[in-house]
Amino acid sequence: MEQLRRTHNCGELRETNLDETVTVMGWVDSRRDHGGVIFIDLRDRWGITQVVFNPDINKETHERAHTLRSEFVIAAQGKVTARSEETINEKLPTGKVEVYCNTLQILNKSDVLPFQLDDTDITENNRLKHRYLDLRRKEMQEGIILRHKAAKTIRDYLDAHSFLEIETPILNKSTPEGARDYLVPSRVNEGMFYALPQSPQIFKQLLMVSGYERYFQIVKCFRDEDLRADRQPEFTQIDIEISFTNANEVMEITEGLMKNIVKTVDGRDIEGNFKRISWHEAMNKYGCDKPDLRFDLEIKDLTEIAGNSDFKIFNSIAKSGGIIKAINAKQAEFSRKDLDDLTNELAVYGAKGMAWIKVTEEGLQSPIIKFFSQETLDQMMEVMEAKPGDYILFGAGKPSIVHASLAYLRLAVGKRLNLIDENALNFLWVTDFPMFEKDEENGKLKSLHHPFTKPLCTDLKDLTEKPEEVISDAYDLVLNGCEIGGGSIRIHNVEMQKEVFKALKIGDEEAQEKFGFLLEALRFGAPPHGGLALGFDRILMMLLKKESIRDVIAFPKTQKASCLMSEAPSRVDKKQLIELSLKSLANLDNE
Repeated sequence: MEQLRRTHNCGELRETNLDETVTVMGWVDSRRDHGGVIFIDLRDRWGITQVVFNPDINKETHERAHTLRSEFVIAAQGKVTARSEETINEKLPTGKVEVYCNTLQILNKSDVLPFQLDDTDITENNRLKHRYLDLRRKEMQEGIILRHKAAKTIRDYLDAHSFLEIETPILNKSTPEGARDYLVPSRVNEGMFYALPQSPQIFKQLLMVSGYERYFQIVKCFRDEDLRADRQPEFTQIDIEISFTNANEVMEITEGLMKNIVKTVDGRDIEGNFKRISWHEAMNKYGCDKPDLRFDLEIKDLTEIAGNSDFKIFNSIAKSGGIIKAINAKQAEFSRKDLDDLTNELAVYGAKGMAWIKVTEEGLQSPIIKFFSQETLDQMMEVMEAKPGDYILFGAGKPSIVHASLAYLRLAVGKRLNLIDENALNFLWVTDFPMFEKDEENGKLKSLHHPFTKPLCTDLKDLTEKPEEVISDAYDLVLNGCEIGGGSIRIHNVEMQKEVFKALKIGDEEAQEKFGFLLEALRFGAPPHGGLALGFDRILMMLLKKESIRDVIAFPKTQKASCLMSEAPSRVDKKQLIELSLKSLANLDNE
């Protein structure tokens, strides 16, 4: 029998197609036998069409339909017929019609699946091992299709704003960018290695030097780092760079892009400009540089008041350069166990405990109030705007520990008290980051963003004499407490770039070895430029309300950076290692 040719997909037939002879193809989603007449829900990526096998239409075809099972791949040809009034399925766009099959071709059979596609309790490992089946599920297909539409929206928007999509190399030189590189050995250059790009940072800057002025790319990036729910070893980035620009223009263009993405994926219109706060304000009020502002709960500084009290713990912390801060859990109903649980959770961030005060109509209750004068207690309660029914929760110690623990506590309290609107989309720009931060392991300065970020200082001596006070022209975009992108205005002057390298203790020889081609390019008329990169996977995860970034990537890796389906990474043949002049340490004991 000659192969049938598809005329319609399974989601497009309507009453306008009545009496047409059509051919539909897809997977058997379900099969029902009603007194000799067999009904098949035929599924493809566009939808479901009901196909009817009636012995009065074609007895042989009806007999063959008895052999059909779930996930068989078939082609069905027949006449489009109106469903009877009582059998109309209003839930389906095709629910008013059905196809009475005359010709059936079984294109492929299917074994029994390792899980049912409509099962809501499939383990993630099972889903990843059989990802080709997991991707058949409606929920997954909807996400992948929206990913495509979002990518098209990005390209259309940026094209309308005169951006050019330009590809940059995947095999590149290893340069320090904050995470471990994935290295690729070179066969033709013995002992040499390429690195997979953590980002196209240097190349997009070179494209600005080349005069293209507006570049973008939806690009794969690679980082060999510890994974979590919103990280993957290979991820997709929306990369943007603009010449003759400033931070305001980059943020304005990005806001327009994000509004278009939200409209495509979520269907909502985002009005107005995104809020902006400085890094310093974010850290002081919320304890982190990516605060969730869907709810109002600020951290208040009590260092001066509590640090001058008779409470020795707070007093010694303040004298040693530490800080004392608190949040007000308003109208909370915490048991002692709740408070103990929160205290234990904060230990992950280095906090040694959590002091608390309960505010009641009769007064304050806490093991620590006896260490404070009434005047000090009154001052603290005034700052915290405390009222009966509130709990004041304290953090005290090194600034980094207090900020990290109270940032977590703020979110934990927000969730426990149902303060967070899960349907809200709160976009926020965090600006004016410090140029450098100290590495806690070796005490050396490192770039908070990357070494090509432009400092806001006008005197280059500031980079040498007081680098920790220098602010950078950098900005991060946050959505509901998740960093979804970041960027900066870049250094376009070679002398300033060298001063930044000096502040980072990168000598001339090391700078030339790692960034020589960029330093040379900056000497030949490099324009002022800047841009940013947005995490495409992370944005989709947030907008689609997924628990993991893996749910918006077709073929993701596990938290151990492995693919359960293809079993990558894997050992390679010894001959391949010899060709690459490599020896596997794992195999040394066997040699």
